[in-house]
Amino acid sequence: MGDVRALRGQSRAFADAEPGLIVKKMVNAKSKNPVILLDELDRVTDSGRADIMGALVELLDPEQNRAFTDHFIDYPIDLSHVLFIATANNSTNISTAVLDRLEVIQMPSYSDSEKLEIGKRYLFPKILSQTGLSGQVLEISDDVWPTVIRPLGFDSGIRSLERSIEGITRKVARIIVEGKMPSGGKISINMQNVKEFLPS
Repeated sequence: MGDVRALRGQSRAFADAEPGLIVKKMVNAKSKNPVILLDELDRVTDSGRADIMGALVELLDPEQNRAFTDHFIDYPIDLSHVLFIATANNSTNISTAVLDRLEVIQMPSYSDSEKLEIGKRYLFPKILSQTGLSGQVLEISDDVWPTVIRPLGFDSGIRSLERSIEGITRKVARIIVEGKMPSGGKISINMQNVKEFLPS
Protein backbone atom coordinates (compact mmCIF):
# COMPACT_ATOMS: atom_id res chain seq x y z
CA MET A 1 0.00 0.00 0.00
CA GLY A 2 1.36 3.37 -0.93
CA ASP A 3 -1.42 5.83 -0.07
CA VAL A 4 -3.73 6.16 2.90
CA ARG A 5 -6.56 7.09 0.50
CA ALA A 6 -6.84 3.38 -0.33
CA LEU A 7 -8.20 2.95 3.22
CA ARG A 8 -9.85 6.29 3.88
CA GLY A 9 -11.12 7.25 0.43
CA GLN A 10 -10.79 10.70 -1.10
CA SER A 11 -12.86 13.84 -0.63
CA ARG A 12 -15.63 14.44 -3.17
CA ALA A 13 -14.00 17.78 -3.93
CA PHE A 14 -11.70 15.87 -6.33
CA ALA A 15 -12.99 14.71 -9.72
CA ASP A 16 -11.67 11.15 -9.42
CA ALA A 17 -12.75 10.69 -5.79
CA GLU A 18 -14.06 7.35 -4.56
CA PRO A 19 -14.62 5.59 -1.24
CA GLY A 20 -11.83 3.65 0.46
CA LEU A 21 -11.45 -0.12 0.15
CA ILE A 22 -12.96 -0.81 3.58
CA VAL A 23 -16.27 0.85 2.66
CA LYS A 24 -16.22 -0.72 -0.82
CA LYS A 25 -15.77 -4.22 0.60
CA MET A 26 -18.56 -3.72 3.14
CA VAL A 27 -20.86 -2.64 0.30
CA ASN A 28 -19.79 -5.68 -1.76
CA ALA A 29 -20.38 -8.01 1.19
CA LYS A 30 -23.77 -6.36 1.89
CA SER A 31 -23.12 -6.91 5.56
CA LYS A 32 -22.44 -4.81 8.64
CA ASN A 33 -20.31 -7.55 10.19
CA PRO A 34 -18.12 -9.06 7.44
CA VAL A 35 -14.69 -10.62 7.82
CA ILE A 36 -12.11 -8.37 6.14
CA LEU A 37 -8.63 -9.69 5.36
CA LEU A 38 -5.79 -7.16 5.42
CA ASP A 39 -3.17 -9.11 3.49
CA GLU A 40 0.56 -8.42 3.94
CA LEU A 41 0.13 -5.60 6.43
CA ASP A 42 3.90 -5.11 6.53
CA ARG A 43 4.16 -4.14 2.85
CA VAL A 44 3.73 -0.39 3.15
CA THR A 45 5.79 2.26 1.36
CA ASP A 46 8.07 4.42 3.50
CA SER A 47 6.54 7.64 2.17
CA GLY A 48 2.99 6.86 3.29
CA ARG A 49 3.84 4.67 6.30
CA ALA A 50 2.93 7.16 9.07
CA ASP A 51 -0.48 8.03 7.58
CA ILE A 52 -1.33 4.40 6.78
CA MET A 53 -0.36 3.17 10.25
CA GLY A 54 -2.43 5.99 11.78
CA ALA A 55 -5.45 4.93 9.73
CA LEU A 56 -4.89 1.28 10.73
CA VAL A 57 -4.87 2.22 14.41
CA GLU A 58 -8.25 3.90 13.98
CA LEU A 59 -9.50 0.96 11.93
CA LEU A 60 -8.43 -1.76 14.39
CA ASP A 61 -8.94 -0.04 17.74
CA PRO A 62 -12.30 -1.08 19.28
CA GLU A 63 -12.52 2.32 21.00
CA GLN A 64 -12.10 4.25 17.75
CA ASN A 65 -13.55 2.12 14.95
CA ARG A 66 -17.13 2.81 16.03
CA ALA A 67 -16.74 6.12 14.21
CA PHE A 68 -14.28 5.44 11.36
CA THR A 69 -14.29 8.32 8.89
CA ASP A 70 -14.13 7.68 5.16
CA HIS A 71 -13.32 10.98 3.44
CA PHE A 72 -15.61 10.25 0.48
CA ILE A 73 -18.67 9.51 2.62
CA ASP A 74 -17.66 12.12 5.22
CA TYR A 75 -19.73 10.50 7.91
CA PRO A 76 -18.71 8.21 10.80
CA ILE A 77 -19.05 4.51 9.94
CA ASP A 78 -19.42 1.86 12.65
CA LEU A 79 -16.81 -0.86 12.09
CA SER A 80 -17.07 -2.35 15.58
CA HIS A 81 -18.84 -5.45 14.25
CA VAL A 82 -16.27 -6.12 11.51
CA LEU A 83 -13.77 -8.92 12.13
CA PHE A 84 -10.36 -7.93 10.78
CA ILE A 85 -7.76 -10.59 10.02
CA ALA A 86 -4.29 -9.41 9.00
CA THR A 87 -1.31 -11.28 7.60
CA ALA A 88 2.33 -10.22 7.61
CA ASN A 89 5.68 -11.80 6.85
CA ASN A 90 7.67 -9.41 9.03
CA SER A 91 6.23 -7.62 12.05
CA THR A 92 9.17 -5.19 12.32
CA ASN A 93 7.63 -3.04 9.55
CA ILE A 94 4.37 -2.66 11.48
CA SER A 95 4.16 0.16 14.01
CA THR A 96 3.97 -0.69 17.71
CA ALA A 97 0.61 1.09 18.02
CA VAL A 98 -0.90 -1.18 15.35
CA LEU A 99 0.65 -4.33 16.87
CA ASP A 100 -0.85 -3.38 20.25
CA ARG A 101 -4.29 -3.62 18.67
CA LEU A 102 -3.69 -7.04 17.14
CA GLU A 103 -3.66 -10.49 18.65
CA VAL A 104 -0.51 -11.92 17.07
CA ILE A 105 -0.58 -15.60 16.12
CA GLN A 106 2.76 -17.02 14.98
CA MET A 107 2.45 -19.56 12.17
CA PRO A 108 5.35 -22.03 12.07
CA SER A 109 6.84 -23.03 8.75
CA TYR A 110 5.97 -26.35 7.10
CA SER A 111 8.18 -29.31 7.92
CA ASP A 112 9.63 -31.41 5.10
CA SER A 113 7.21 -34.25 5.85
CA GLU A 114 4.25 -31.83 5.66
CA LYS A 115 5.52 -30.44 2.36
CA LEU A 116 5.89 -33.99 1.05
CA GLU A 117 2.23 -34.74 1.76
CA ILE A 118 1.03 -31.37 0.39
CA GLY A 119 3.12 -31.80 -2.75
CA LYS A 120 2.09 -35.39 -3.49
CA ARG A 121 -1.57 -35.25 -2.47
CA TYR A 122 -2.65 -31.76 -3.47
CA LEU A 123 -0.18 -29.72 -5.55
CA PHE A 124 0.93 -32.44 -7.98
CA PRO A 125 -2.62 -33.55 -8.98
CA LYS A 126 -3.79 -29.92 -9.26
CA ILE A 127 -0.83 -28.87 -11.45
CA LEU A 128 -1.15 -32.02 -13.59
CA SER A 129 -4.77 -31.08 -14.27
CA GLN A 130 -3.87 -27.46 -15.07
CA THR A 131 -1.16 -28.60 -17.49
CA GLY A 132 -3.46 -31.09 -19.19
CA LEU A 133 -1.37 -34.09 -18.18
CA SER A 134 -2.32 -37.21 -16.25
CA GLY A 135 -0.69 -39.64 -13.84
CA GLN A 136 -0.44 -42.15 -16.69
CA VAL A 137 1.92 -39.79 -18.57
CA LEU A 138 4.07 -38.43 -15.72
CA GLU A 139 5.30 -40.19 -12.59
CA ILE A 140 7.58 -38.84 -9.85
CA SER A 141 9.24 -41.62 -7.88
CA ASP A 142 9.14 -41.42 -4.08
CA ASP A 143 12.90 -41.03 -3.62
CA VAL A 144 12.86 -37.87 -5.81
CA TRP A 145 10.37 -35.90 -3.69
CA PRO A 146 12.97 -34.71 -1.12
CA THR A 147 14.94 -33.15 -4.01
CA VAL A 148 11.77 -31.52 -5.40
CA ILE A 149 10.91 -30.16 -1.95
CA ARG A 150 14.37 -28.71 -1.34
CA PRO A 151 16.02 -27.97 -4.66
CA LEU A 152 17.91 -24.91 -3.39
CA GLY A 153 17.53 -24.99 0.39
CA PHE A 154 14.87 -24.31 3.01
CA ASP A 155 11.71 -22.36 2.22
CA SER A 156 9.17 -21.89 5.01
CA GLY A 157 6.17 -21.95 2.65
CA ILE A 158 5.19 -24.03 -0.37
CA ARG A 159 5.58 -21.47 -3.17
CA SER A 160 8.98 -22.76 -4.29
CA LEU A 161 7.64 -26.32 -4.12
CA GLU A 162 4.72 -25.32 -6.34
CA ARG A 163 7.11 -23.62 -8.79
CA SER A 164 9.30 -26.73 -8.90
CA ILE A 165 6.35 -29.00 -9.71
CA GLU A 166 5.08 -26.51 -12.31
CA GLY A 167 8.54 -26.46 -13.93
CA ILE A 168 8.63 -30.27 -14.11
CA THR A 169 5.15 -30.51 -15.67
CA ARG A 170 5.90 -27.76 -18.20
CA LYS A 171 9.05 -29.54 -19.37
CA VAL A 172 7.14 -32.81 -19.69
CA ALA A 173 4.36 -31.06 -21.63
CA ARG A 174 6.97 -29.61 -23.98
CA ILE A 175 8.48 -33.06 -24.59
CA ILE A 176 5.01 -34.35 -25.53
CA VAL A 177 4.24 -31.39 -27.82
CA GLU A 178 7.59 -31.74 -29.58
CA GLY A 179 6.92 -35.47 -30.18
CA LYS A 180 9.87 -36.66 -28.07
CA MET A 181 7.83 -38.94 -25.80
CA PRO A 182 9.61 -42.21 -24.87
CA SER A 183 8.34 -45.40 -26.47
CA GLY A 184 6.58 -46.53 -23.29
CA GLY A 185 4.31 -43.49 -23.38
CA LYS A 186 5.30 -42.46 -19.86
CA ILE A 187 7.93 -40.14 -18.38
CA SER A 188 9.27 -41.20 -15.00
CA ILE A 189 11.23 -38.68 -12.94
CA ASN A 190 13.96 -40.45 -10.95
CA MET A 191 17.22 -39.55 -9.25
CA GLN A 192 19.12 -39.96 -12.52
CA ASN A 193 17.10 -37.43 -14.54
CA VAL A 194 15.49 -35.12 -11.95
CA LYS A 195 17.98 -32.29 -12.54
CA GLU A 196 16.96 -32.16 -16.19
CA PHE A 197 13.36 -31.40 -15.18
CA LEU A 198 13.77 -29.15 -12.15
CA PRO A 199 13.66 -25.40 -12.94
CA SER A 200 17.15 -23.94 -13.01
